[in-house]
Amino acid sequence: MTTTPTTATVTRAEYCVIACAEAWRDNGEVLASPMGLIPSFGARLAKRTFSPDLLLTDGEAMLVGLDGTAEGWLPYRRHLTMVTGGRRHVMMGASQIDRFGNQNISCIGDWERPARQLLGVRGAPVNTLNNPVSYWIPKHSTRVFVERVDLVSGVGYDRAEAAGVTRFHHLPRVVSDLGVFDFGGPGHAMRLVSVHPGVTVGEVRAATGFELTVAEEVPYTREPTPDELRLIREVIDPEGLRAREVRG
Repeated sequence: MTTTPTTATVTRAEYCVIACAEAWRDNGEVLASPMGLIPSFGARLAKRTFSPDLLLTDGEAMLVGLDGTAEGWLPYRRHLTMVTGGRRHVMMGASQIDRFGNQNISCIGDWERPARQLLGVRGAPVNTLNNPVSYWIPKHSTRVFVERVDLVSGVGYDRAEAAGVTRFHHLPRVVSDLGVFDFGGPGHAMRLVSVHPGVTVGEVRAATGFELTVAEEVPYTREPTPDELRLIREVIDPEGLRAREVRG
């Protein structure tokens, strides 16, 4: 007999899935491009519940349904058309991110002699200048949330405005294992929107390397519905892989 999950048993990872899913609320028929385990679970949850028009892919060349069955072909030229026309919402990771949303996934340290080589800039500039981009950060710390990124891969609000390339530039939200953020602060500075249950505003501030915009009252990340919990636990991630990315 299956019992209905209660909110008292919701894990931190499940709050993160919910928070990621909310990034695609009211997006309509756009291509979801989640990069990472929990963002992928969030996109699938959004499509199964409040964003049924969302388009999912197999990560390569096919549009797929909820069960993974191929529903259509997505050739590279069509994919590029969606990217450059604002018809895709990406959720990328970030090795570093600053208060205005500039993201680094390329290197740590000076460009001439980096202390660590990472993925490289990849498609981050094109993503951020041509379609909505949100971010997922599984371990919130001052090493990731920094005053200034070492190299700009994804373009933030300050640089997009300075370059006059804001037509499709939009960073809806940042989700970490501590809370949810947007860029509704002064001058599009990062703002704390909610903390996950069990987390305090003080903990978020201490783990952030710049001054966050914080309202007087910061709510908790919303509770999942019983049906959303059932979908996460029994349909989307029955193996519990989410707990490997976010513990506690």
